[in-house]
Amino acid sequence: MPLVRIDVNEGRSEREFRAIGDAIHEALVTTCAVPADDRFQVFTVHSSQTLIYDESYMAMHRSDGIVLVQVTFNVGRTTEQKVALYHRAAQLLAEKAGVSPDDVFINLVEVQRENWSFGRGVAQLVPQPETK
Repeated sequence: MPLVRIDVNEGRSEREFRAIGDAIHEALVTTCAVPADDRFQVFTVHSSQTLIYDESYMAMHRSDGIVLVQVTFNVGRTTEQKVALYHRAAQLLAEKAGVSPDDVFINLVEVQRENWSFGRGVAQLVPQPETK
């Protein structure tokens, strides 16, 4: 049940958007036990004035090809799963979308199960009272 927000600079093709989304989703499925049909992604495209980043923070060599990924999902993944996600996402983004590993920035936000509604005004992940 992740919600994935992906921020990129303008100038990417539809094929590149699809490849980036596919890579992130595959990494989540293979490392964090996300169901294959649980895909919710929001892309935001920025001009150079609205996506600001340091080109060398943490000894990276970032470019305008930067891909910032924020994943909101339930609490409970292990540190090992998270580290595996970072590694696999960078690997797949390089392979599928030509993104340099230095341009892959990932932030995870963990929330409790009651913080989701997938529709109909229902908290599907919260036990519902029995109706008589």
